[in-house]
Amino acid sequence: MDTRRGRPTAAERDRRREAILDVAIARFTAYGYGGTTIEAIAADAGVTKRTIYSWFGDLAGVLSAAVERQHAYLLAVDAPGSDAESLEDAATRLVLALHSDVSVALHRLVIAESPRFPEVAARFYAAGPARSIAFLGAQLGPASPAGQPGPRAEQLYTLLLGEPHRRRLLGLTPAPTPEAARAHARACLALVDGA
Repeated sequence: MDTRRGRPTAAERDRRREAILDVAIARFTAYGYGGTTIEAIAADAGVTKRTIYSWFGDLAGVLSAAVERQHAYLLAVDAPGSDAESLEDAATRLVLALHSDVSVALHRLVIAESPRFPEVAARFYAAGPARSIAFLGAQLGPASPAGQPGPRAEQLYTLLLGEPHRRRLLGLTPAPTPEAARAHARACLALVDGA
C-alpha cells in the first residue's frame, strides 16, 4: 500500500492558508510588525518558509492578506451569481467586519508601525479602506463618469467607522452585536441620505 500523500486538496490548502493568517495575526498583535518574522510564522503554523513566500510574497504580503481576509464582505458581493443586497445590509456587514476584534487589532498595529514601515501602511490602506470605499461607491452608484467612488462613499465609510470605531481602537467598548451594527449602519445612512 502506498502511503505517500499527493498534492493537498483545495480545501486543505485553504485551511492551511487560514491557519497561517491566524498565526500571523496573533504574532503581529503580540510582537508588532517589526518583531514578527516569516520564520516565526512558519514555525508556529507548522509550514515551511517557502510556503509562506510562495503564497504571500513577503511579510507585508502576509499582513495585506490578513487585512483582505477581514474584508471578506466585499468578496461575497463580488461573487458571480450573488444576489444584490440592500445598502443597509452592506453597511451592516462592513460595520461588523471593521469593528471586529481582529480588524481593530490590525488597525492598531498599522497605526503603531506606520512611521517605521510606511509601505505597510500604504498596503493596508489599499487592501482595506480604499477597497471598502470602492465597495460603498458601487453600492451607492458611480459618482463620476469614470465610475470612481465620490465623496458620498468616503463620507459614508467615515461615518460607519466614526466614534464607535475610535472607542474600539482605544479598548473602551466591545465589538458591536449584529443588532447594534445594523442600528449604527441605519443611522449613518440616514445622515448620508439627508445630506
